[in-house]
Amino acid sequence: MVKQTQHADDAASVTLEASIPDELAGMRLDKAMARLFNDYSRSAIQQWIRKELVLLDNRTGTMREKVLAGQRVVVEVPPAEPADWIAQEIPLDIVYQDEHILVINKPAGLVVHPGSGNPDKTLLNALLHYDPSLATLPRAGLVHRIDKYTTGLLVIARNEVAVKKLVDALQARTMGREYLALIQSVIVAGGTIDAPIGRHRRDRVRMAVVSNGKPAITHYRVEEKFRAHTLIRVSLETGRTHQIRVHMAHQGHPIVGDPVYGRRLMIPPGADEALVEKLRTFHRQALHAETLRLEHPRTNEPMSWTVPMPADMQALVDVMRADRDADGHLY
Repeated sequence: MVKQTQHADDAASVTLEASIPDELAGMRLDKAMARLFNDYSRSAIQQWIRKELVLLDNRTGTMREKVLAGQRVVVEVPPAEPADWIAQEIPLDIVYQDEHILVINKPAGLVVHPGSGNPDKTLLNALLHYDPSLATLPRAGLVHRIDKYTTGLLVIARNEVAVKKLVDALQARTMGREYLALIQSVIVAGGTIDAPIGRHRRDRVRMAVVSNGKPAITHYRVEEKFRAHTLIRVSLETGRTHQIRVHMAHQGHPIVGDPVYGRRLMIPPGADEALVEKLRTFHRQALHAETLRLEHPRTNEPMSWTVPMPADMQALVDVMRADRDADGHLY
């Protein structure tokens, strides 16, 4: 039986206790602990052992020693150290929140995490202003990300248990993510793209389909057809950098407005000025994370959220629809 005690004098510190069951006898200490305390990551457990925070029958445990049935494991989990990020007051569109998770509708132009060229003014900085306790979590609870100019839903973990459960869900491909994308092609039907993605061989800033890349699987289906474009719904099995943008461009269907993987504008013959103007002034990828599905990390309850396309992308769809309808042909 596993026992967890929250210390009254320090809400961030806990004591974990358990006895080694028969089925874990002979296993390495770190592996056995990962099975016993499965709310915590294996890397966190290994850190505790290295820092000599783990007692095995009242003596300091070592990483590779084999455990025996009935041995008592006790670990004092220390308060997490806040990361060296700054909190900044940036508006957040919060779709859902409780003590375990936040679900955010990210606008275009907001970078998710600080990095080269974007040291601050990111979603992470905004989250720290909204909830300073997130500073103690890896990446302030951000377990996945979307590109700067992609809009839509992200889930943020608010404690270590939620981080572990959500990361596990992503790795197990049980977290559902659906996107809407406008592509520069008229396609008849959807399909699946199963093509590995890695760094471009010459341009290291770009990603590409490469033989030695990481596995990447994208499913897509047609939502609505226009004269020179198609609105598609995309779901992901994997979460590689720029996956949808790279896969669709690889298929010859780049996303409208994509500054990295796109191509010259496709303007239908006889298009009116409204459509031409919208296409010429749409300077980001027309990609929106519309739907997010997951099991709640504490209750295991199935949950889902959907947010509409942002105004600029909806306006582009509207003028494409008007152009198609005025043309009078069936698409």
